[in-house]
Amino acid sequence: MGIVNVTPDSFSDGGRYLNPDSALTHAWNLIGEGADMLDLGGESSRPGADPVSVEEELRRVVPVVQALAGVCGVPLSIDTTKPEVAEECLRLGARIVNDINGLSDPGMLRVTARHAAAAIIMHMRGTPKTMQSAPAYQDVIAELQAFLAGRVAAAQAAGVTDIAIDPGLGFGKTTAHNYEILRRLDEFRGIGCPILVGPSRKAFLNASDGSRGASERLPETLAAVVIAAMNGAAMVRVHDVAACRCALQVVRALRRR
Repeated sequence: MGIVNVTPDSFSDGGRYLNPDSALTHAWNLIGEGADMLDLGGESSRPGADPVSVEEELRRVVPVVQALAGVCGVPLSIDTTKPEVAEECLRLGARIVNDINGLSDPGMLRVTARHAAAAIIMHMRGTPKTMQSAPAYQDVIAELQAFLAGRVAAAQAAGVTDIAIDPGLGFGKTTAHNYEILRRLDEFRGIGCPILVGPSRKAFLNASDGSRGASERLPETLAAVVIAAMNGAAMVRVHDVAACRCALQVVRALRRR
């Protein structure tokens, strides 16, 4: 899953693709690198981010969805927490709702079901504004499993049938929590849905002296992608599609032996 952030303030590439033409060029480049799907987002979910209005989010993403849907050759995912944004993007041809709130809004459940869209249900503690304020768990894996299983059941009851789960690396977790999730990722298989992870360029990967910026974390991202795939991930959400595909080819080759 290739990332297209149509935002001014995303943690890694904020502002680079805010212009629709730049976002489209980036989207086509990711497809050329081998992206199996694209995730389009018009609101940053970096730690500390402020929310934007429905109108502003639509202004950012609608031109990109309109230009890509039906012609780009890969499914489009809309990364949003707002039912109104999901509704419009699904109407225009997006096929997946990627909701960091885990489809907790009943309106999002209704929209997703009405359009027979696929859903990615993610775990986040708090909001992007507050999520990294001293996150704590008694048992991070058990608590995430319970949340994700509950949200999957609610989505299925609402008529959503094509569901993936995302434990939400970096969303209300400490570095130790994130590594524990990667190490024990296979334990989420019991929920019965494909697992997606999004480790790309995230700060918790900066395990050395903390001096490496987001754009410098490709080696760490590749390590996390390989670990995730070996431990049960069916999809990875990444900025660097070509490099990650190369890394995943090694995983595929190993599994065939």
